Amino acid sequence: MNKKFLVIFFSAIILSTPLFSASNGSSEVKGQYQVTDSKARKISNYKIAVKRIFKAKKFEKKGKTDKAKILYEEAYSRLIEANKENPINPDILNYMGFTSQKLGNLEDAEIYYLLGLDQNPKHIGLNEYLGELYVETNRVDKAKERLKILEGCDCKEFGELQTSIKLGTP
Repeated sequence: MNKKFLVIFFSAIILSTPLFSASNGSSEVKGQYQVTDSKARKISNYKIAVKRIFKAKKFEKKGKTDKAKILYEEAYSRLIEANKENPINPDILNYMGFTSQKLGNLEDAEIYYLLGLDQNPKHIGLNEYLGELYVETNRVDKAKERLKILEGCDCKEFGELQTSIKLGTP
């Protein structure tokens, strides 16, 4: 009886354990989960939103504004959820403002940018995007104030905002 039990026990262990491990450190994103070495972990709403934003920007460059808008809307929804999980995070507020601006909700965008700047007045993205919003709403003097804050950052955002101000377009 003990011998039969041991045979069944070890057979069950052997059959339930993979003989070869395909662990090469690769990961794959499926929906909102990242599968890594046969384990799934939930990807944050913030990370999903950022991916949607970058994808939307690519569609915009190709002139596919309808597809971009759908992605911005999805990103905004994800950012709302991310903000519930991590309130008043300047990075989340930055992208909430950006997506609001892209969707034409300029008043909301400005509120999100200003809330983020309350938390981190030197935030590069917030200052750039708020400056571009000011250009878009014909408040160039305010855009120049944002540019002045970015002046010493040695970052591409300074040049992008400077160009927006010169051209008069965000």
